[in-house]
Amino acid sequence: MTDEAWQAIIGNDASYDGIFFYAVKTTGIFCRPSCKSRVPNQTNVRIFRNARQALEAQFRPCKRCKPDGLRLPDEEWVAQIEQWIEGHYGETLTLGKVAELFHGSPYHLHRTFKRVKGITLAEHIQQTRIGQAMTELRTTARSIMDIAIAVGIPNAAHFATVFQKKTGLTPTQYRERADRAINESDGGMRHESH
Repeated sequence: MTDEAWQAIIGNDASYDGIFFYAVKTTGIFCRPSCKSRVPNQTNVRIFRNARQALEAQFRPCKRCKPDGLRLPDEEWVAQIEQWIEGHYGETLTLGKVAELFHGSPYHLHRTFKRVKGITLAEHIQQTRIGQAMTELRTTARSIMDIAIAVGIPNAAHFATVFQKKTGLTPTQYRERADRAINESDGGMRHESH
């Protein structure tokens, strides 16, 4: 990438629109130079002469600047966000952060996600985190605090409250019930010490 192209990207220079497009490897999205999205890390940027090249390289058009007039269907956009959350649920996630990463406004993302999935993005993130916590409680001996931190809810009391609200059990009760179920399915082969 030339310094001129990089300056056009960081300056949102509309005079370069149509001359080149840029894609961001970490999000899989491509934009016009004038796009008002957050400036990407320069090492993650690829330059393309036209939108077709970016599409052929498996990049998706930005929802904000709609390069070359292309628009990603809402269902695909939401599916990509869900997939990204699967790998990032342990991070601090806000509507604003996710909207910025996926080149949409928080309002549009909230409305679109709820229309497509029937729940809000925040509810989806919480479901993903609790689902992962349930798996960890069933399959590992990690402490409840370690699991809470790993799934992105670092406050143990808040984690326990959210977990109980979603499952009807405290994390400890859930783990004990899962252990009991495993022991019963083993035909009592495992000996428990409690």
